Amino acid sequence: MDTLRAANVSFAYAKNAPNVLDGLSYEFSPAALTALTGPSGCGKSTFLYILGLMLQPRSGLVSFGDRDVSGLSDFQRSAFRARNIGFVFQDSELDDFSPILDSVVEPGLYVGATYRELVGRGKDLLAKVGLSGFEDKRPTKISGGQGQRAAVARALVNSPAIILADEPTGNLDRGNAKIILSLLQEAAQAGRTVVVATHDPFVIESCDYVLDVSVGEEM
Repeated sequence: MDTLRAANVSFAYAKNAPNVLDGLSYEFSPAALTALTGPSGCGKSTFLYILGLMLQPRSGLVSFGDRDVSGLSDFQRSAFRARNIGFVFQDSELDDFSPILDSVVEPGLYVGATYRELVGRGKDLLAKVGLSGFEDKRPTKISGGQGQRAAVARALVNSPAIILADEPTGNLDRGNAKIILSLLQEAAQAGRTVVVATHDPFVIESCDYVLDVSVGEEM
């Protein structure tokens, strides 16, 4: 399995601003669930977005296998992200005006699959996350927990090697948080590298590895 690595990553949101991250290095274990933790403002989500190639580091690099992926062009980063990374946002980020099934299969369209090819997989994934029969519902008609489950299905539609989740249980009750955590653990057990930015002790205690981003050390 290829390994996701960050090497001496630094980042600031403006040219003359202080670094949010300052020389952070870490090697993420494949087939494992890793938590990024630390106090608010320490850069957990920023680091996750750098790993997801949505932000570029000021210095240092992100690699996958033997490839420097953070140094790719914008187009190449987008293509790599579409094929290799599934992202679960804190608020699910489903399209309020489209049926859930359309949101789930959307990433597959970016890599050249047709809607007809994706429908079966999308329905299977919705069934897997306990949302069989919800295909035609809009996100405004379901609960936050159901929305997050649909977001996990969307993250899996391209069978990515990497799953990144930003506070995926932050707005959920404990019952739904357990469901989301179980789905992420299952993704890790299937061989994916799963990284979660979280301050939720319940999630942290259930992860295989925990990185405190504020000090750059494994707990």
